Amino acid sequence: MQITIGEVKKELSHLNKEELMSLCLRLAKYKKDNKELLGYLLFDSYNEQIFIQKVKTEMDEQFLSINKSNLYWAKKSLRKILRNTNKYVKYSAKKETELDLLLYFCLKLKTSGISYGSSTALINLYEQQVRKITKIIDGLHEDLRQDYTAELNKITG
Repeated sequence: MQITIGEVKKELSHLNKEELMSLCLRLAKYKKDNKELLGYLLFDSYNEQIFIQKVKTEMDEQFLSINKSNLYWAKKSLRKILRNTNKYVKYSAKKETELDLLLYFCLKLKTSGISYGSSTALINLYEQQVRKITKIIDGLHEDLRQDYTAELNKITG
């Protein structure tokens, strides 16, 4: 049974406040991602800079716990950090947030002490993020493009 977003929207418009709240709470209980998205929408979407700072702090903590002596474990940890970062990017759905977080990830990777240059998989992971950043920058307004290009050059240069 496939339901479209339009049908859901139409049906939600018929519900009262209590029914909507009940549905939201039930959705939040159903899956962790739903609860996190709801948390972002209710508490963090109003101040994107604070949200970005929270995610960066979480990334800092995750980078501290990486086993740098073993590239296999480092690679798994980096992929997990990137997966979490991309999840937060989806919650925000703002290109500037995505750029800030991906640039920060690349910066943290370069300064982490992990010898990612000796792993093809980690080189590819890093270069894939740089390509993603470049593609997003190309779609921005010229003023923002210059600022983010300068940031990218600091990391890649």
